[in-house]
Amino acid sequence: MKSTRLARGFRTQLDITTSEKKTSLERFNTIDILVKQQNSLDISKLIEIDNSQSKTITTHSSESVAYSMWCTKAKYTPGQIIQLPLQVIKLSSFNPRYFYLKSSIQELAINIAKQGQQQAIHVIPDHENPGTFFLSDGGRRIRALKESNHKSVKAIVVDLPIGIESYKLGYDLNVQRDSQTVFDNAIVWQGFLDKQYFKSQRELAEMLGIDESTVAVALGIAKLPEIIMREMLTRPDRFGSNMAYQIARFNSEKGINASLKLINKIIANDLSTRQVADIIKNKKLLNNELQPSRRQRYKQRLEIKINGTILGDLKSYGNDRLELKLKGLIPKKREELLKKIEKLLMPEMSNSNNYESNITEI
Repeated sequence: MKSTRLARGFRTQLDITTSEKKTSLERFNTIDILVKQQNSLDISKLIEIDNSQSKTITTHSSESVAYSMWCTKAKYTPGQIIQLPLQVIKLSSFNPRYFYLKSSIQELAINIAKQGQQQAIHVIPDHENPGTFFLSDGGRRIRALKESNHKSVKAIVVDLPIGIESYKLGYDLNVQRDSQTVFDNAIVWQGFLDKQYFKSQRELAEMLGIDESTVAVALGIAKLPEIIMREMLTRPDRFGSNMAYQIARFNSEKGINASLKLINKIIANDLSTRQVADIIKNKKLLNNELQPSRRQRYKQRLEIKINGTILGDLKSYGNDRLELKLKGLIPKKREELLKKIEKLLMPEMSNSNNYESNITEI
């Protein structure tokens, strides 16, 4: 389930107004954190406020005491975009992404070198080690900035405990950007269950706001060796969750070498998920000639990327067919593209009596 809003089960801030009684240990830990903050270095000297890009947000009384004190000490207003030294950012074990393609990071690094960092990352203060932050969202941007030898990063500091809630923030943002892959989900979700963060697939699905069957498919894919996952990650347009699940079934019987061979055949012959399922059922042998796909084979294919993120492709078929498929476009860009296509085609269409201008919304 994809949605433009955050999936249910996500709380943006930790509610400290709960009526639950805290243990003595919890109270002592809270006091210890506050003392560390009071005796720590002046955090405000580490950060540079970027007021020109600050967002107006609604603050809530449910902000944690530690976060409120951090904001006061750092002279930070929630929602502000600040500049942080890259060296104070620490990776979190609750990162929603697992795979980072080197080619994708290099492309983003080149883009950042030309246009600068366009989107701020989200970080969480490490209250036990003042002056440092856990990364909640922006792993690819962090790696690209380091690749291009940057020393600082634009960031928004959020009030979340490191754990499932911080994972949920990164996951929801990636889903909205359509950059979360089934392979990331497979590895991370299996890890959550192995570490017993969730009692069952159903509980995990409820937290994410998705169907339990989606989790089950991802866990099936998690059985694949990483070498096979990485091979499929090079062509995300061909290997979605259904196709990857079929590869997982095939690999369990035939092994890595046969699976890599099948992946190459899928790409070369433009095989459908049904054809791959037939191979697994031994209706067609992998070493035999495969019947061509019922779908017309394209002559050329152009992969379309923005900031290193694959949005879709442009394919040409035969002598007169062109197919453009894009997803993840923001409404403004979609409308601009639609107008340009319409402007390009209108002269041709107006000179023909057999066509009418009837361009539907992409």
